[in-house]
Parts: sequence; structure tokens; C-alpha cells
Amino acid sequence: VQLQASGGGLVQAGDSLRLSCATSGLTFNSYGMGWFRQAPGLEREFVALIRWRGGSTYYSDSVKGRFTVSRDSAKNTVYLQMNSLKPEDTAVYYCAATRFPAWPTRVYEYDYWGQGTLVTVSS
Repeated sequence: VQLQASGGGLVQAGDSLRLSCATSGLTFNSYGMGWFRQAPGLEREFVALIRWRGGSTYYSDSVKGRFTVSRDSAKNTVYLQMNSLKPEDTAVYYCAATRFPAWPTRVYEYDYWGQGTLVTVSS
């Protein structure tokens, strides 16, 4: 299983950015795909989740209404559209795959991880 996150960069507050997570080796219907982020000196935190089967989504309160997670099954890729970015969104963003049912939000509930992509939001 491989997860490859990309799309990070330096943007200004209020801008938008779209992250991608290309996957290979997953049995898609069995997994949920999550996005996490980790700011310097802080623990990795849950951002969003989408179930491959059905496309249901779940968000942390800090990004709800600003971020949208989606998937393209034909491309085996998951996206995180980030709008109205704030300086506090600055972090390394990771995509991850989980076989836990429902809405897992803890790091240990995820089986596979991508390498991370840095998002920096300037004020």
C-alpha cells in the first residue's frame, strides 16, 4: 500500500489550496481515507475523513465549513479542498487509510500513512 500526498505550498490568509492523495494497493471499499495535520511542536490532529464506499464525510470542528474532502475512484485519489485558509492552518498535512468503521479520528486507528505535504499560510 502506498499513499502519496501532494499540493502543499505557501499561501496567504484567505486563499485556497487543494491537496491530493494518490493511493495504490488499497481495497477501496474496505477503507476510509483521512487527512491529518501536524503543526510544529504539536500532536498530529484529525482534519477530515471520507469513506470510499458511499462517500460519507466527517470533519473536525476547526475546519468544518472551510475544507471539503472528496474522492475520485477512477483515479484512486482523495482530495482536500481548503478554502479561507488561516495562519493556524499551517502544518504538515498527511493522508491516511483506515479499516476502522464509522468515524475514526485517532492516529492509532489508521493503518497506512502518506509522507506529508507542508502547507504554510501567511498572515
